[in-house]
Amino acid sequence: MKPDPLLVLALPGGAPLAAALARSLRCGWSELALHHYPDGETGVRMDASVKGCRVVLAGSLNQPDAKTLPLVFAADAARELGASQVGLVAPYLAYMRQDKRFHPGEAVTSRSYARLLSASLDFLVTVDPHLHRVHSLGEIYAIRTQVVPAAPLIARWLRGHVASPWLIGPDEESAQWVAEVAELAGAPWTVLRKTRRGDRDVGVKLAGRERRPGRVPVLVDDIVSTGETMLAATRLLLKAGLGAPVCIAVHALFDAEAQRRLLDGGASRVLSCDTVTHPSNAIRMAPLLARAVRQISAGKVPA
Repeated sequence: MKPDPLLVLALPGGAPLAAALARSLRCGWSELALHHYPDGETGVRMDASVKGCRVVLAGSLNQPDAKTLPLVFAADAARELGASQVGLVAPYLAYMRQDKRFHPGEAVTSRSYARLLSASLDFLVTVDPHLHRVHSLGEIYAIRTQVVPAAPLIARWLRGHVASPWLIGPDEESAQWVAEVAELAGAPWTVLRKTRRGDRDVGVKLAGRERRPGRVPVLVDDIVSTGETMLAATRLLLKAGLGAPVCIAVHALFDAEAQRRLLDGGASRVLSCDTVTHPSNAIRMAPLLARAVRQISAGKVPA
């Protein structure tokens, strides 16, 4: 039986992603029409017919509070208007950091957010979510999920642009990403030790006496928000005589000022995957995201 047609709907700020997905999927796409009322409420309208379609809502969930309600409203409306499936492609998935109650009385927002989205969606596709104490999205999401890894594309970029890279993670939590990229790029790797004293007060140090003469240091992290950890690592490598590093982020949540500080602080280049629209975007994820959509919307989720 021929599957229902796909239709991509762009969430707020998601038009470039929606267009790229639609090109790869060879399907139509449309932007959600939003109306903001004086009292702060948001009206959502779909101008494309969704009846009988596998609807894919597309957009990264950085700055998530302003995007989440339109997402939920659109998902519910699509289902009411006859969509056969409603899924979400969110290259950056918000609310994954708070995966436990660190202090008394705190909300475990990763689980709350997962319940909210799971109630309105059939599937979710994302890129390298921040998994730490939660080991897979299936632990907290009650829908089909598929994670698209950025490592293969980062490794491919490195093979084409950096001779003899040495992969370095700015902290222990980055080890899982750094190790995978290093293996695919055929390069050595290590991680630094980080001490966080506040959101913008970070210290790092080399884990040992390891040196890689003749290799280009490449700092890789999944999420760069303030840029302070990456900046501290850059200064450390320069002070240790290891050379100006290339800085790579999977999810670029930092602002233009943070990027300028990294370059002024000694980074030779700052780049990112295009999971969040950012001037540093250099690695395109849409083709892999489209492949994941084809699989998961057809009920074929890799083990």
